[in-house]
Amino acid sequence: MSLSLENVSAGYAGRPVLSGLDLAEVPSGSIVALVGANGAGKSTLLRGIAGLGEAKGRIVLDGQDISELPPEMLVGRIGYLPQALPQGSSLIAYEAVMSAVRAARPDSPRAGGAAAIEQVFDTLGLRDLAMRRLRELSGGQRQMVGLAQVLVRKPRLLLLDEPTSALDLRWQLTVLETVRRMADAEGAICVIAIHDINLALRFCDRLVVLGGGGVLSSGPPATALDADVLRRAYGIEARVEACSRGFAIVLADHALSLDHHSP
Repeated sequence: MSLSLENVSAGYAGRPVLSGLDLAEVPSGSIVALVGANGAGKSTLLRGIAGLGEAKGRIVLDGQDISELPPEMLVGRIGYLPQALPQGSSLIAYEAVMSAVRAARPDSPRAGGAAAIEQVFDTLGLRDLAMRRLRELSGGQRQMVGLAQVLVRKPRLLLLDEPTSALDLRWQLTVLETVRRMADAEGAICVIAIHDINLALRFCDRLVVLGGGGVLSSGPPATALDADVLRRAYGIEARVEACSRGFAIVLADHALSLDHHSP
């Protein structure tokens, strides 16, 4: 399993967001963080990789350009979690996750689907929510159900758009620890758009810093971020230091005025 991007451009009708973007081959078992300021193109790129948005260039999954793959094959291989939360409908959480199994694998035996759902609810610690209606759940709880809908299918490529945005600290760690285990145990690749740089530094194998319509920096967490990259990407004065446990962390000192912020 591998993923690479070659000269990819993505955006919306009449409004390009990213152009000429390359991503060196990402091997199986990797987590890649897309970081950058609001509007840098993180969500746009994820939609392009998922085949849901406008994208040109080559997006190569396991040696095949995804534009050449039939939709049913993409559904089986790629799991995409958008920023939008699952609607607060009358469906119970268990039914919502079952619908994801049926959509991706309509021919799978019902018993197998039920076992997969039980496993994902246990893995994410959501068993207490299984029989509750989505309209009764908080935004963070619905976000976890949305993640369960993606993980239950066991896709080879996970595209997660701000999966921790509505979650408290405990659930943020639960999500990223689960994704890390899935990547390690099953060889899945995860590309995650995330605003919390410190979580990205801790859990991800590669950082891709977007800004100015392209890639400002890309590489292992230890080398992809420094004060200059943070200044150009976010318009802040900041430092990358090590905490008492040896994890790299970003310490933001102050925001720069707009005339000093240029990608």
